[in-house]
Amino acid sequence: MRWVRIEYNGEPVHGIIEGDNIALTSGNLFENPQKTGKTVPLAGAKLLVPIVPVTFYAAGLNYLEHVLEQAKAKGKEPNIPPKPDIGYRANNALIAHDEAIVIPKDATQRTEYEAEIVAIIGKKAKNLTKENALSCVFGYTIGNDFSERTWQGGDRTLWRAKNTDTFKPMGPWIETDVDLDSLETTVRVNGKETIRFATNKMLFDIPTYIAAITKYVTLYPGDMIWMGTEGHSPELKAGDVCEIEISGIGVLSNPITREQ
Repeated sequence: MRWVRIEYNGEPVHGIIEGDNIALTSGNLFENPQKTGKTVPLAGAKLLVPIVPVTFYAAGLNYLEHVLEQAKAKGKEPNIPPKPDIGYRANNALIAHDEAIVIPKDATQRTEYEAEIVAIIGKKAKNLTKENALSCVFGYTIGNDFSERTWQGGDRTLWRAKNTDTFKPMGPWIETDVDLDSLETTVRVNGKETIRFATNKMLFDIPTYIAAITKYVTLYPGDMIWMGTEGHSPELKAGDVCEIEISGIGVLSNPITREQ
């Protein structure tokens, strides 16, 4: 099932994609939402970020080639993480499918995409094991962890390198019927493929991360975990369009502009 969040009569509303239409729903997305009987065409609907999270978690350096590429770029020996590294991102950076990533005027040219699968939490969870961790997952969507690499390397925190307004595109919807092992991630810049990789070929998979997080922190419905990316990204600039596809989920596409 595909859950989408759209603007309807000036308000955010969730709905279920049924063919070419969206069946609108009422109530809490995670507590037995009900169809209202109203439908709208999917084509032309204003898509919003599919969920505004309670807490926005992010995996760090969770694909081998990405670790190697980052080390190479810094002229350092690669340091393969021995355990899940968990960080946070900011809600202010979230934008929806088709909305523009805006690079600040004082940013350098080192702005890059990171194509990620995002796990959406649907149930309160604490002290889960790797074996039952996926029991708290509602579904999955796509994220672009857009990053300014000079700021990332020079600042003592990632506050602007990762969390500048518009730096976190997410969408286009939440897919609940997902076979993680079958997924493939493909990125295209201006229509040209730049990378393709097995989505679930992580150093530490989603159940491992959920088990690690819930050992110390309670997850709540609406929380989300971005799971990291593979490989190296080309530098992106104003006028580019970055398109991230995860098979079985969908395509997240965003144009890039620069602040004037």
